[in-house]
Amino acid sequence: MASVIDDPNGRKRIQFVAADGSRKTVRLGKASRRDAEQVCRHVEALAAATINGQPVSRETSVWVSGIGDKLHDRLARAGLVKGRAAIEGTKLGPFIDAYIAGRVDAKPRTIINLKQARKALVDYFGEGKPLAAITAGDADAFRLALLGKGLADNTVRRICGRARQYFRAAIRRELVHRNPFDGIKCAVGANPDRLYFVSREEAEKVLAACPDAEWRLIFALSRYAGLRCPSEHLALRWGDVDWANSRMTVRSPKTEHHEGKASRLVPIFPELLPHLREAFEAAKPGSEYVITRCRDGAVNLRTQLERIIRRAGLQPWPKLFHNLRATRETELAETFPLHVVCAWIGNSSAIAAKHYLQVTDEHFERAIAGGPDGEKAAQKAAQNPTQQPHADGRNLPHDEARKTKNPAICGAFRETAVGCGDPNNYLIPPRGVEPLSSG
Repeated sequence: MASVIDDPNGRKRIQFVAADGSRKTVRLGKASRRDAEQVCRHVEALAAATINGQPVSRETSVWVSGIGDKLHDRLARAGLVKGRAAIEGTKLGPFIDAYIAGRVDAKPRTIINLKQARKALVDYFGEGKPLAAITAGDADAFRLALLGKGLADNTVRRICGRARQYFRAAIRRELVHRNPFDGIKCAVGANPDRLYFVSREEAEKVLAACPDAEWRLIFALSRYAGLRCPSEHLALRWGDVDWANSRMTVRSPKTEHHEGKASRLVPIFPELLPHLREAFEAAKPGSEYVITRCRDGAVNLRTQLERIIRRAGLQPWPKLFHNLRATRETELAETFPLHVVCAWIGNSSAIAAKHYLQVTDEHFERAIAGGPDGEKAAQKAAQNPTQQPHADGRNLPHDEARKTKNPAICGAFRETAVGCGDPNNYLIPPRGVEPLSSG
């Protein structure tokens, strides 16, 4: 809690409780009551953020960045903010390097992604650009520059998201008071143009072009089991394979930080079984891991797979391994409930619908044939022309109506029908329709 204290000669000071429980003071000198109360409100917000270990609100951050050096120094001496000399001396490149080095919790793939974003930022702003000097307008220009290089929109969003992550860490360390990447779209959106359904015929051609049993298994684990490549492939151990029950335990480094998501059970599908057995028979005695190549990260599986696909006489499709996984989820969703499929693939129904499930040519063919049960629908369509036609409209001419009726029945009716040529037969009596009265 902070409060304004009036001193003689119109001077004001702010008293507040620091994180260590002591009372500290920020002297304002001569100031109006209104200005002192405004400062008091922001001092209280800064003190609360320090005590609770929370980032400062945007409103207070903007206020701090706009105040004069004299007041800023007083806030710094009170332990509420970092001195401007320290803030302005924090350079972009060294700060990001220190941040990445401190991420001991990050997976190797995450570190690679962080370094890629670091390169993009440093290439644009320079190693020695002060963090505090990067504005929201600079962040907008950075995003447009990435798009100007021809990068995909989702790639640009990922890079900007990691840049925002860097500045969020800088705010928590009180090196900057605002995040210039706030407001920039960073969430990755669905891109249907990059989805591709890898047919079984294409998959078999690729398998035939693979150089050895292990490569066939790498491809089959993606196409027929839907594993994430390379993380889940490399984590798979022979001890995880339950031959007796035709199941395997798939460990997921990507989702292990979520409760209950460290691993999942996946069936050993019939399409996968021969490739898994072949690799098992070829494995050296005592081998622990199912996939032995690329364990040091020196070989790029995607580049190798592109060569194999071209050797098979095909053109590499977008997002090679992702679309193998998406294809399998789309196939399984045709047969099993979606919650079961998601449990096997290791994602949620929302993510599956947004990024994985596809509309295929087979869906169109079945729809044209009459829906999921195309054969029965086709038979029903063939029977429809022989069914009895619907009743004629009352406004059809008699000659036209006769054409649609049974001639024998129509002839019988003609023999007994009364002609309607004399309109007088249908005239209303002159006295009207009301009953006669005695009056």
